[in-house]
Amino acid sequence: MNPARLKPVIRKEFIQIRRDPISLTLLLFLPAFILIMFGYALNFDVKHLSLAVVDFDRSQASRELVSKIISGEYFDLNYRLESISEIDPLFDSERIKLAVVIPRNFARDLARGQSPQVQVLVDGTNSTTALTGLSYLSNILLQYSTRMNLELLDRSRLGKVVWPVESRVRVWYNPELKSSRFLVPGLMAFVLMIIIVLATALSIVREKERGTMNQLLLSPLEPAEMIVGKIIPYLLLSLAGAHLLLLAGWGLFGIAVRGSYPLLVLVMVLFLFCGLSQGILVSTVAESQQVAFLLAGLTTLLPTFILSGFVFPIRNMPLPVQAITYIIPARYFLVCLRAIILKGAGIKAYYREIIFLVIYGLAMTGLSLARLKKSLVR
Repeated sequence: MNPARLKPVIRKEFIQIRRDPISLTLLLFLPAFILIMFGYALNFDVKHLSLAVVDFDRSQASRELVSKIISGEYFDLNYRLESISEIDPLFDSERIKLAVVIPRNFARDLARGQSPQVQVLVDGTNSTTALTGLSYLSNILLQYSTRMNLELLDRSRLGKVVWPVESRVRVWYNPELKSSRFLVPGLMAFVLMIIIVLATALSIVREKERGTMNQLLLSPLEPAEMIVGKIIPYLLLSLAGAHLLLLAGWGLFGIAVRGSYPLLVLVMVLFLFCGLSQGILVSTVAESQQVAFLLAGLTTLLPTFILSGFVFPIRNMPLPVQAITYIIPARYFLVCLRAIILKGAGIKAYYREIIFLVIYGLAMTGLSLARLKKSLVR
């Protein structure tokens, strides 16, 4: 590979990108824009669920229970109803997600040491929201019941009552349990993979349509020199776009890089190299920009969103689908990103993923070279 012959190719690519504002926008600004839009739109935090309460007892104990339920940020008491029949219309119009019915004689049964039955109704249309809300509410009711039992035992003069086991919970890496800290690194991988493959494939296919690719193939350039010369400009611009994503994640979602910045740059370069190589491979197959757009979307959009572990846990997938995820580079990039950005882990935690990214990038480059050589023979 002759470095002197690479410089004209690199210079030509930079000039072409500068003259093409669409490609420049795709590589630099569109990733940050998509991250902002998806980062605020995708939110798995289940909070401020609309709640209705039917309190037949109207006692101090029932009011304390309701106050306990709405004391946090999980439930908003929007309706105080007089009868159970008023609940169904609210569920039908999706104005509430849960309803709590407190029976008559609730306070009297508690004072006698009996177990009054509090009815909980849940809208199960969205199973994830329903299960999470029910879990929150069940935990609140359990804590309330435990406290009432301890007070009852204490009043019975059985001596000081203590918890048999006291748990002290400490959440690492994401103390606030915000879903954005989990989603933003995944969004980075998702956006970068789509934009890189798409921009690279379209730029090369555009040259095919204009006839300039044939001139390059007839020049003294080797196929490897042409690929490297085309990859380097897009790699540098994509790396700049990746840093804009990091800045957007830090400024808007408070996600700072806890680990090694040089390792983060290394992982991003390897992932971008994989995406660029895949984009070049797509361009060797497609003969028009429409076909290139379709192939780039099919090979990046669904695999990265579904099979990378970005949203759906891989361990919950069927075994044949899990096997397919091993050839998705975003799966390994996500492991590295979350380890470096969120956990501050060292290279020992993700060196296997780095090795796969290197292998994947070299394999895509090899396939691209083989395709280009066939074009030369023709």
